[in-house]
Amino acid sequence: MKILIALAGVLAVAVATPASVPRKVLCYYDSKSYVRESQARMLPMDLDPALSFCTHLLYGYAGIQPDTYKMVPLNENLDVDRAHANYRAITNFKTKYPGLKVLLSVGGDADTEEAQKYNLLLESPQARTAFVNSGVLLAEQHGFDGIDLAWQFPRIKPKKVRSTWGSIWHGIKKTFGTTPVDDKEAEHREGFTALVRELKQALNVKPNMQLAVTVLPNVNASIYYDVPAIINLVDIVNIEAYDYFTPERNPKEADYVSPIYTPQNRNPLQNVDAAINYWLQSNAPSNKLVLGIASYSRTWKLDSESEISGVPPLHTDGAGEAGPYTKIEGLLSYPEVCAKLINPNHQKGMRPHLRKVTDPSKRFGTYAFRLPDDSGEGGMWVSYEDPDTAGQKASYVTSKNLGGISINDLSMDDFRGLCTGDKYPILRAAKYRL
Repeated sequence: MKILIALAGVLAVAVATPASVPRKVLCYYDSKSYVRESQARMLPMDLDPALSFCTHLLYGYAGIQPDTYKMVPLNENLDVDRAHANYRAITNFKTKYPGLKVLLSVGGDADTEEAQKYNLLLESPQARTAFVNSGVLLAEQHGFDGIDLAWQFPRIKPKKVRSTWGSIWHGIKKTFGTTPVDDKEAEHREGFTALVRELKQALNVKPNMQLAVTVLPNVNASIYYDVPAIINLVDIVNIEAYDYFTPERNPKEADYVSPIYTPQNRNPLQNVDAAINYWLQSNAPSNKLVLGIASYSRTWKLDSESEISGVPPLHTDGAGEAGPYTKIEGLLSYPEVCAKLINPNHQKGMRPHLRKVTDPSKRFGTYAFRLPDDSGEGGMWVSYEDPDTAGQKASYVTSKNLGGISINDLSMDDFRGLCTGDKYPILRAAKYRL
């Protein structure tokens, strides 16, 4: 009898405890990487080693045609032309990875022609209809499993640097995004809610089509996302909680790009935990929320006014030098960063490398720097994710019982294995900690 009672107790616990649902791993593929040069060029075949770690592959990016408001490929020759047909090359991966969902992402800061069209579309029911119908058709024609709305809302304005550097971080009490950047915020919020509802209705007609929403960096979610109204209509909310500081937005000051929690005397809303908590406190189910992890770094030039310790925040002089592969000032891919780090294999007499500074608290992130010197080499300060910090963010996801992580994007991870020989180290580290 005791055995039967014990067995009944075990069964009761098993019934009461829901089965663990595997967390999502969203992998973004930015098609711009196809036309980069040298080691930075990423072809669809280079994705293969990553896809066993991904539950979703998101192709970036489609755009909006300004005069018709239809969803269109941003690069027809690459995306849909028979010579390349990248859309179909990407969705064909589902043959090898049957569990993989492939979504077409629209916007994502890649659609730069007439940026105001994203707000104008939301103001017009006719424009929304044109977008929805064309988007569903485009996705269906090329074998996608759904659409990701990486909507290009206006960004909050960065805070201005005060004249006295020592006082800049004192008294930061205001919530970020209080400076108006959009005169029709309420109308655009309602328009986006309507767009989500209309797109979901159109996708529901097709079998097993998904709808995701990506919150881009420095978009004030409390303005544009009516969480109670849209959360039951979307399958995934990807929160890109990074780029709180960038050399473009903050040329004269460098700081942690994506801290998990608030560093001392900083804006309390410019961190991962604050971004996630907004959605949780708005009653979004935690399993629908996905935390974005940037595989690229942000870099600044250091000058004579910069702190010699390298500890942020510190005074800077604009964007750091471009990397040999990505060739974009103020931005480096992960393999470009790791190639600059000081390690025993670097020979004496080589150009100065970066000194890596880890974060024992696991709250703010990793950075690296070199000071300006008399050799002619400029100083540089870099805030970046590495496998350790990516793993820490994955651990945060599990602690909050969130739905998973996203990597933005695969082409900025070490997809060739240049650092240690292992391909996709950031993706792997995050996946293993989920």
